[in-house]
Amino acid sequence: MSRMLALAGTAFLLLVTAGASVRATHDAATFAITMTNDATSNEIKVYDANTHALLQTLSTHGKGGVSGNARGVKQYNGELVAVVNNGSNTVALFRRDGGGLRFDRLVSTTSAPVSVDFGNDHMYVAGATTVDSFALHHDAVEVLDGTAWLQLVGGVPPPNGSTAQVGVVSHRHLLVTLKSDPDPGTVDVVGLHDGAITGAHPTPVSAPTGTLTPFGFSVYADGTAVITLAHSNQDGLFRDGAFTAVIAAGQAAPCWMTRVGKYLFTANTGSKTISRLIGTGNHVFVDSLAAGNVTAGGSPSDIDAAGGVLGVIDRGAGSSHLSLFAYNQFGELTASDSAITLGVPGANGIAIVPPPVDGDR
Repeated sequence: MSRMLALAGTAFLLLVTAGASVRATHDAATFAITMTNDATSNEIKVYDANTHALLQTLSTHGKGGVSGNARGVKQYNGELVAVVNNGSNTVALFRRDGGGLRFDRLVSTTSAPVSVDFGNDHMYVAGATTVDSFALHHDAVEVLDGTAWLQLVGGVPPPNGSTAQVGVVSHRHLLVTLKSDPDPGTVDVVGLHDGAITGAHPTPVSAPTGTLTPFGFSVYADGTAVITLAHSNQDGLFRDGAFTAVIAAGQAAPCWMTRVGKYLFTANTGSKTISRLIGTGNHVFVDSLAAGNVTAGGSPSDIDAAGGVLGVIDRGAGSSHLSLFAYNQFGELTASDSAITLGVPGANGIAIVPPPVDGDR
């Protein structure tokens, strides 16, 4: 009898252990997430970044339609994913749930949302004419606690389609890039207090003379931002509220950017390449003109990296694709065997969602 009980106990332990192993495997997956951007019924597609398997297609409970933007899909701590419903003035929030995501809720924005970032215990959303802050508590988005009106240099409201990206630079400031060709374009410096937008008018900073279109950017821990100047094929260093250096990108239309440690990667729409840059407090350097190539057929339209995976969306000829690369400690990219065909013409936004660390669960 005791032997039978011991065997049963062992079997039960193995079953529980196996179940825990399966759950751990699901929870340890790195997701690659993009939105269909459908103007009538927006959805997200969730892929396993390792196997390329489509895990889920989930409604965002809103309308897409955004273009000319960066970070329309953004993840936080491997647990939370925010997706803009540009046509509905809402942001859809999803939470990690085992081997996939589950819809959490919608939050309303003060203008058509374009770009999302997280920091300072807040979620920030840049829209067509405003930028909003939402309090964040234990990875849960709570109340809208601040709004500011965006403006170009000279105090002019940005025309529709100008907003490119929002990003946190410190506990005191956000940046929002605004495109306004044929003018150089503007970087709005937005003030914060305890993480919330103060409501004061942003300080608009013109792109440097001879440059065009501040677009995508990434920020180092010291608050230095490197910003693409997309339509003049340049990259700029932005520090303490001013551009301090500009370099030639060496590729056509560097638009979107992501950072991995000291390395910056730009998706170059015109050249269909990925460049690798390095920024310092005073300079920015092109470390590799073409660290990777986007060969799926379309033009790159957004980029993100985390957990050893870099993803790039491209669009063209009525189709969209997701290309995935592995990266190492030296910023060297290795392309996966083939791109994922997304089955929609206008996919927009990419978030690489690594497993949450133990402290984040």
